Amino acid sequence: MIKTRIAKRYARALFEIAKEAGSIEEYGRDLGVVHTLYVSDASIRNGLTTVIVGYEAKVALLDAVIEAAGLDRTVGNFLKVLLDAGKMGVLPQVVEEYSSLADAATGKLRGEVTAPMALDGEAVAKLSAALSKALGKQVILESHEDTALIGGVVARVGNLVFDASVRTQIQRMKESLLKG
Repeated sequence: MIKTRIAKRYARALFEIAKEAGSIEEYGRDLGVVHTLYVSDASIRNGLTTVIVGYEAKVALLDAVIEAAGLDRTVGNFLKVLLDAGKMGVLPQVVEEYSSLADAATGKLRGEVTAPMALDGEAVAKLSAALSKALGKQVILESHEDTALIGGVVARVGNLVFDASVRTQIQRMKESLLKG
């Protein structure tokens, strides 16, 4: 809970700076790069967050990450502020919150589609386009596989669920037959 509040404050601060600079998407991409490195590389994550590593070593590591990733100067400075405050541990929550703020500002909705088998990019794009048309906003879908589904797809966008699974259709037919 406290981590979430802290992350929201930092994300909102960076978002406001990005909005003023007209760089909402660019800063979001840079945060995504850092997030990927942070999550996938335990040595970077531990080097930036553990108390065993000294401050100077953390700064050197962060500078190396910023340079290697080619991050915007403002995003790099933001990460240094997080490091100085001892809040690098909330980076994943900051990235998630920033992404939500950026999506809301740019009229995008993120969702997920679940199918019994992996969907190819074309199928996800078609479904995304159909949902975008229905909702009046750009929908970005992440695909998941669930072998428990018999067939069809289930799409979740925000608090909306579009269930076109065979299981749900069978359940509806069953209910209809029972009602007479």
